[in-house]
Amino acid sequence: MNIFIAGGTGAIGIPLVRELVAGGHQVTALTRSAANQEMLRALGATPAIADALDREALIAAVAAARPTHVIHELTALPKGGPRKASDLAPTNRLRTDGTRNLLDAAIQTGARRFIVGSFGILSARGSADAASGDEAAAAVQSMESQVLDATKRGAIEGVILRYGMFYGLETASTVTMIEMVRKRRLPIVRGDAGQLPFIHIEDAVSATIAALDRAPAGAVYDIVDDRAVSMSEIVNTIAAYSGSPAPYHVPAWLPRLVAPYLARIMSVRMPLSNAKARTELGWRPKYSTVREGLAQIFRKAA
Repeated sequence: MNIFIAGGTGAIGIPLVRELVAGGHQVTALTRSAANQEMLRALGATPAIADALDREALIAAVAAARPTHVIHELTALPKGGPRKASDLAPTNRLRTDGTRNLLDAAIQTGARRFIVGSFGILSARGSADAASGDEAAAAVQSMESQVLDATKRGAIEGVILRYGMFYGLETASTVTMIEMVRKRRLPIVRGDAGQLPFIHIEDAVSATIAALDRAPAGAVYDIVDDRAVSMSEIVNTIAAYSGSPAPYHVPAWLPRLVAPYLARIMSVRMPLSNAKARTELGWRPKYSTVREGLAQIFRKAA
C-alpha cells in the first residue's frame, strides 16, 4: 500500500510509521516542522512538510504522495497530556478544519481509504457533552461525521477507530504519570468509580494496520483493551510495580477543586467493548488489561 499518515510524528504516528515501513508499505508522513524530516527518513518514511490547516499546502502534499490510503492521526496536545480544556483548542481545530482539508485532499487525489484515529471518551456515542457545548466533544463528532458522510455518498471508504486512552513507554503522558507516582504527586481518590477505556500504544497501532484492508467502508470500532479501569487503580498498579511509596489518599472533592477538567475526565464511566474489532478485524490486544501492559513496561525498564 501507499500510505499517507497525517500526524506522523505524534504519539501513535511514530510507532505506526515504524510498523508500516517494516511491513513493506510505502509511507509518507506529514509533519509541520522541517526539523522532523531526518527522523522520519531514519524510520524509512518520506517526509511531507505542511500545516494541515493550510488547505492548499496540504492538498499539494497529499497529491505529491498519491496515496491509496490516508490515516488521520492529527493532534496538537501538550506532551504530558491536556490538563485543562483550553489545552485541547488546537486539536479541536485540527479535528474540524484539519479533517475537512485532509479529507478533501484524499478525495481529490484518488485515495481509496481514509482511516480516522478518534477518541472514545469524546465520540458521538460516548459523550453527551457536545449537546451542552463541550468544544472537544463537538470537534470529535464533527471529525467522525465528515468522514462517515463522505463514505455514504461514495466519495471514499472511511473507517473510524475510537481509541481508548493511550499508554506505553513511547507515550509522554505515561512517562509523566510514572514520575508523578514515584514522587507521590498522583494520589488515590477515595471512592473512585471511574471506568476509563485504555489501549496500549502497540495495540492501537496493530488495530490501525488491521483496519487498512479488513474493515468495511463506514465501519466504526472501539479500540480498547478488555477491561475499563479507574485512574486510582492505575496509580496503585504503577506504585506496586515501580516500588514507589504508597500514594496518598484524598477525598473526591479535592481533585474537583484543584483540577476540575482532569477530575471530570477521570470520573467518566465508559466500559467500551472491543468485541466488534475482534470479530471483524481479527484483531486481539497484545495487552488485554492495563495491568498486563504496565507489568511489561516495568519488565522492559528493569
